[in-house]
Amino acid sequence: METLTKHKLNLREELGEATTDPPSTQADGARAQPPKLNVVLRQARPKHDQHPSMSENTPARERRFVARVVLPWTSRLATLVIALVAVLISIGAWGHYVMAPWTRDGRIRAQVASVAPLVSGQITEVKIADNQFVHKGDVLYVIDPFDFEVALRTNMASLKQRAADQQVKEAQSERRLHLSNLATTPEQQQTYKGNAIQAQAAFEAMQQQVAQAEINLNRTQVRSPVNGYVTNLLLRVGDYAHTGVTNVSIIDTDSYWLDGYFEETQMARVCVGNRAEAKLMGYSSPIVGHVATVTRGVSVSNAAAGSQGLPNVDPIYTWVRLAQRVPVRIEIDAVPPDMPLVSGMTATVTIRDVSDADQSSWFDRFRAEVTTSLSDVFNGPSAQPGCVPVITIGDRPTQSLPATQAQPSLSPEQINPGLIPGLDAKPQNVGLPASAGTSNRSEAKSPAIDHWAHERR
Repeated sequence: METLTKHKLNLREELGEATTDPPSTQADGARAQPPKLNVVLRQARPKHDQHPSMSENTPARERRFVARVVLPWTSRLATLVIALVAVLISIGAWGHYVMAPWTRDGRIRAQVASVAPLVSGQITEVKIADNQFVHKGDVLYVIDPFDFEVALRTNMASLKQRAADQQVKEAQSERRLHLSNLATTPEQQQTYKGNAIQAQAAFEAMQQQVAQAEINLNRTQVRSPVNGYVTNLLLRVGDYAHTGVTNVSIIDTDSYWLDGYFEETQMARVCVGNRAEAKLMGYSSPIVGHVATVTRGVSVSNAAAGSQGLPNVDPIYTWVRLAQRVPVRIEIDAVPPDMPLVSGMTATVTIRDVSDADQSSWFDRFRAEVTTSLSDVFNGPSAQPGCVPVITIGDRPTQSLPATQAQPSLSPEQINPGLIPGLDAKPQNVGLPASAGTSNRSEAKSPAIDHWAHERR
């Protein structure tokens, strides 16, 4: 320490003398002193006499370099990355909320079968309850069948009469045709043949009346045309059912579908066959389906004529343009278990491409969403060719109810067996219809009445 202090004092004295000399002397001394000073300094600082603080110069320089150079560039790079992420998130959010095909305006829809009786009468029996599930063909209620049974029995008696008349006149015509010209004339043959044809026509007409009476009797049992739930039932025993007036409504459970109302700015990315997911309020699992059809027309208020027949044009703001909503029909493919479908429930509907269904991870979906959003920003939304094909009649199954069919008609010989066993034979015992006023009415019933009564039991 003493040696280092002496060297420092000598150095300061030499430097002080150098500063007091004239400029020329100082210049000459400056040329001669540096080697001496360097020697003195090198000799005055032996390695074993260095101060401990002098060995810390290298870490301090490194810290100053990091503070002056590395940290500013690191902060700039971090700011750039954050800004880039913010831009990507903004573009993705803009594409999701503006261009992506999704909507909160979704509704569950279903067909409603409006059941109305085909005959009028008082309701004597109601076999359903409100919100009850019924199958296709189940009896909903029964109309008093007495009047229709009487009509059927009356027509059956008239049919038997017409059948006997037709048999007799047909036999008379056949006899006249087999007689010689001495026993009959062509005029008589034509007359009897015409009578037989008229009797045949009257018999066929009565057959149709009997068929109508049988159908009306069957229609007193009003049946369900679909599988579904009875809703808003107000029918009671004793009410009078009028022909063609709806008194029972049934929600068809085989006809549920989804209607999504998408903005026209999103229609470029809605294609028939795309996967659709719908989330109902209160349920976490989505309903899975596919796009079936796209509506080709929406009502335009400007097309309606005013009171004077002039166009009724609504004023608009030139700087604000609201996007029209287009209904898209979505067929339901899968419903989560224990999720009841109620017609009219709201849903958030999202349309996904076929490729999106294969992307299981959220990162893949986010990357695809950002890529699509960037394409929409710079190039605009582009429609796919053949995205909404033309649907013809053959592309959809035809729905129909079973046609009403009458019972097979009986021939006169089946109605009145033994009346005309032959041209030369005597008639056998032929049963006559019982009177409508007799106590044993079951004898006058036709096979159709017996079959209907058996089904009712």
